[in-house]
Amino acid sequence: MRNSAMRIFALLLCSVMLISCAVNPVTGKKELMLISESQEMEFGKELYPNALWGDIGGGGEYKDDRLRAYLNGVVTKLHHVSHRQQLPVEFAIQNSSVPNAWAIPGYVVMTRGLVAALDSEAEFAFVMGHEMGHVSARHSAQHMTYGMLQQVGLGMAGIALSGEDYADLALGVGSLGSSLLLLKYSRDDELEADRLGILYMTKNGYDPQNAIRAHRNLENVSREYMKQIGKDPVESGFFEDLLSTHPRTSVRIDEIQNMINSVGPIAISGDGTFRERYQNMKTDLEAKNKLYLKYYDPAVRAFHSDKIAEADSLIIAALREDQNQPAFYTLKGFVLLKRKDYSEAERYFKTAVNIQSDYEPAYRGLGVLKYDQKAYPEGITYLKKGISIFPQDIGAHYILGMSYYQMKDFRSAIPHLDLFSQVQTKHPEIHGRLGICYENIRNINAAYDEYMMQLQVAPDNSMGKHAAQRINALRSSVEKN
Repeated sequence: MRNSAMRIFALLLCSVMLISCAVNPVTGKKELMLISESQEMEFGKELYPNALWGDIGGGGEYKDDRLRAYLNGVVTKLHHVSHRQQLPVEFAIQNSSVPNAWAIPGYVVMTRGLVAALDSEAEFAFVMGHEMGHVSARHSAQHMTYGMLQQVGLGMAGIALSGEDYADLALGVGSLGSSLLLLKYSRDDELEADRLGILYMTKNGYDPQNAIRAHRNLENVSREYMKQIGKDPVESGFFEDLLSTHPRTSVRIDEIQNMINSVGPIAISGDGTFRERYQNMKTDLEAKNKLYLKYYDPAVRAFHSDKIAEADSLIIAALREDQNQPAFYTLKGFVLLKRKDYSEAERYFKTAVNIQSDYEPAYRGLGVLKYDQKAYPEGITYLKKGISIFPQDIGAHYILGMSYYQMKDFRSAIPHLDLFSQVQTKHPEIHGRLGICYENIRNINAAYDEYMMQLQVAPDNSMGKHAAQRINALRSSVEKN
């Protein structure tokens, strides 16, 4: 069996290498690529809302039509000189204080925190050019290809080896499928993206020395942000790994300077920076970013640390300063939900969606609120609306699944609870609840497997004891199959 599987894998790999080579748009060289351009675009379309709302930073889109139009104009000019001009591209500002930028096929994004930190249009152009360079050189598609090969390998190896606090859960976000965004590109990929960023900015008349200034600004603001959230700048961890997708060491600066020195004659437009224009356009965003850093971000951290009074005080101060941020009203709603003040919580959540109709966390909040009130059908409507905006909001899927579960609509509950179980594998009750769902729809084998998982995770709680009883009751039926 093992030898047969390995032969199949070897044949598949050879076939892939023979028929799945593509020409890299940047280098002109052939490379292994299992992802077609249309598949790249479909992947980007599917990933985009989850990346915008999920993972570290989150927040959805920062709404400022005038600023977005201005920055989108810069992105459009960069795209017109890129190596994949035939692709559509959409620009957005992510409503997050985390200083970051990212691109996937069809989309390029910079966070509110980084837009505020950069000093000039030229710096913005370099960072966006760098991110678009990753798409131009198909670095994300290469990640997908390697991931598919790993999955094939793992699959063949498998053949061969034949009680919860819903208010806390509701504020947290998580998503599946966004991990490619957070994969660290290789050193060669980063250098190639730097080179392309410099190429694209200089073709638009920007002074390439601003590439170095952008790197230094990004390093400084990243260190400041890490200090603010209580991390030492030299401390390793997930956040540092995220930022290290854009290395900013002195060695890297030297390499960028060498790239700049190798660029031929450049026709600089204006002063090469357009700093004054950029500073004027981002004035409002900069002021709001300071409010997020001063009040909202610490309030979220306090909420997660169960310092509810502190979170409340901070978010009230934020609302005094600005009454137009849906995030502020939503956090206040979660504070009120924690205190079981349902009528006031509902008012704040609804104010958030009145300000921004696609502010997904407020719909999640309304869904949790209705779940607590046992108004399950109404809650389901809100949760479905939220999931239509952020398809992989794991917290929303959990509450939606539990709403169906409480209504004894076990078949509808399963896909949502199952998605949650894939992320929260150690949750103390999820596998037992899935076992109950499967048993009620007469899928005995799946129920048995989930009950067994429950015993592995939490055998001693009430759900674990229920699972042990059901395993004994179902064992003979499962063994007959």
